[in-house]
Amino acid sequence: MPSISKKGNQMPESPIRKLVPYAEDAKKRGVKVYHLNIGQPDIKTPKIALDAVKNNTIETLSYERSEGSEEYRTKLAKYYVKNDIPVTKDNIVVTTGGSEALLFTIGSITDPGDEMIIPEPFYANYNGFSNASGVTVVPVISKIEDNFALPKIEEFEKLITKKTKAILICNPGNPTGYLYAKEEIEKLKQIVIKHDLFLIADEVYREFAYDGLKHTSVMSLEGADQNAIVIDSVSKRYSMCGARIGCIVSKNDAFIKTTIKFAQARLSPPTFALIASEAALDTPQSYFDDVKSEYVDRRNTLITELEKIEGVKVAKPNGAFYCVAELPVKDTDHFAQWILEKFSHDNETVMVAPASGFYSTPGEGKNQIRMAYVLNKKDLIKSVEILAAALKQYQQ
Repeated sequence: MPSISKKGNQMPESPIRKLVPYAEDAKKRGVKVYHLNIGQPDIKTPKIALDAVKNNTIETLSYERSEGSEEYRTKLAKYYVKNDIPVTKDNIVVTTGGSEALLFTIGSITDPGDEMIIPEPFYANYNGFSNASGVTVVPVISKIEDNFALPKIEEFEKLITKKTKAILICNPGNPTGYLYAKEEIEKLKQIVIKHDLFLIADEVYREFAYDGLKHTSVMSLEGADQNAIVIDSVSKRYSMCGARIGCIVSKNDAFIKTTIKFAQARLSPPTFALIASEAALDTPQSYFDDVKSEYVDRRNTLITELEKIEGVKVAKPNGAFYCVAELPVKDTDHFAQWILEKFSHDNETVMVAPASGFYSTPGEGKNQIRMAYVLNKKDLIKSVEILAAALKQYQQ
């Protein structure tokens, strides 16, 4: 019998999606499932983006340029300049989602056996992308007691070896919602320059910074032009997850030229999605103001309700739309499956993401879950009520 590759066998399951069969079975039993497991916003996509596709008169759906249309990249560069990121269209390569941007980036800067340092917990697919490229993730653990702030820079320095090629962060963070302060980003800049490393920042949640705090992009740092790489996407910004349009941004010409070779190998990003994404750039600021206000209300609602449950500890996020909570259970993988498979409260239940899948250190996060506050406030309150009832029954 033909064998599966070692790489394939080591590919991790998604902590966000692996419980889907249990959720589907619950629905077939007539149980309503509240989805707190995945960052799929319920916010409406800007009408201007949808109309650009609906009203288009294309007669031949042809290939686009591998690096994305010149029109889109030019317009995208203006968006970045407006956000204190001084770049041109030639610093941008358009990708099929932020996921492909990460794959192209890892493929361009690492060889099998190389290492990337990542503060954990981190977006689970960083593990998958690294594994697919034969790259070792070297974690630096951040703690819920510190609200998942950047670990001390000395902890990073200890882990740098000849195989280290980059430090990767998500800012604001998925799964934690932590927003790195400018001082923290500056510390990372200094260490990557000192050791001649890349600093990769996944900034897809840039717009979602709360409580008067300001997002600091690694591309806005002076002296880091050859080190800084930004991964971006339209998915969360415009609630366009299905468009699958992302990009890589960097002023390192050799790096950009290399990523274009990867882009050429997969031909081009999808044309209609590019059209929608280009139109989305004309979304008025009022859209983002309303969305941010809604997410702040949802965050406050979720945190307040969770803090009412005895034994639950929760970190308060200042960005994105996720939070990590510590539950009074030993194994949230088992609990998350049990709550779908064997529990319901008034014929309703909730789906959460076990946090162990957001760590690469064995045993970490086993009593934590990630929740996405992408539901309305009424549903969030109901979800936490169900969670509290489930914890009570589970502990018995």
